[in-house]
Amino acid sequence: MRSQGKTIGLVPTMGYLHQGHLSLVQEAQKYTQLIVVSIYVNPGQFSPSEDLSTYPSDFHGDILKLKSVPGGVDAVFCPHNLYSDNDNNENEIDNNENSNCGVSNCGVSNSGISVSCVEEKGFGGHETWVRVERLEKGLCGKSRPVFFRGVATIVTKLFNIVEPDVAVFGKKDYQQWKIIQRMVRDLDFGIQIVGSELLRDSDGLALSSRNVHLSPHQREKAVSISKSLLKAKSMAQGGQVKCGQLKDLAIQTITQAGGRIDYAEVVDQESLEAVEEIKSPVVFCIAAWFGKVRLIDNMEINI
Repeated sequence: MRSQGKTIGLVPTMGYLHQGHLSLVQEAQKYTQLIVVSIYVNPGQFSPSEDLSTYPSDFHGDILKLKSVPGGVDAVFCPHNLYSDNDNNENEIDNNENSNCGVSNCGVSNSGISVSCVEEKGFGGHETWVRVERLEKGLCGKSRPVFFRGVATIVTKLFNIVEPDVAVFGKKDYQQWKIIQRMVRDLDFGIQIVGSELLRDSDGLALSSRNVHLSPHQREKAVSISKSLLKAKSMAQGGQVKCGQLKDLAIQTITQAGGRIDYAEVVDQESLEAVEEIKSPVVFCIAAWFGKVRLIDNMEINI
């Protein structure tokens, strides 16, 4: 297709697709003539204590959803394992047949050093990682120290395999989007990175594959995240530019609803550095737990 002058777009996903993912496909259609969607639950971005073994999977359902997208998808790339191991890939990770990624019983490292499930499961053949050192440190990087290393590495591998002209990422994972942008710039990938707007359910909750794990009660209470972000944006547009007060309001709203805050930070949209007062475009980023489900959300504030 490339020899015919066709442009190729890539939409990387971890499967269990929802309307937010399908909107990424529709965004990619604006830029390219052929669309590739990858489905790969990346063990390299999970630590042994995280939810890799319970990450939702519905490969056949994903295919049906992709077939329903107006304009279509040209290819689905669904590898079993993108990490080399010492056994010449004899023990492949099966992502596709509702296997919950094939990595079960991820144990906690005895060394006390943060490791990914790839390392913990003994895939000693892979030891090369891509890091975007400053942008990965804050926000989700504080509580998930191997997450963005795993993301940047697997996205690099996907780029090298698919060789797209354009790749589309959702702004719901705002820090991830910015990290990929910087990685592409710094490593001279000839790929345009597009950020697609965050999609919400009718009640305002940001669409996420992890929402399926929320109980009906937790689902109802989790809407407090988006409500607090909307209130903060309204206050900022009304003249409240002190970030401390905006964060306090959000934290109070979410904790009163039964959530547990991981972080609530107002950061510069480019550097992702925390700001105390809004003087330029910022994004208010929140991560919170409802039960055993960790949800992230954000809202850009341009005043």
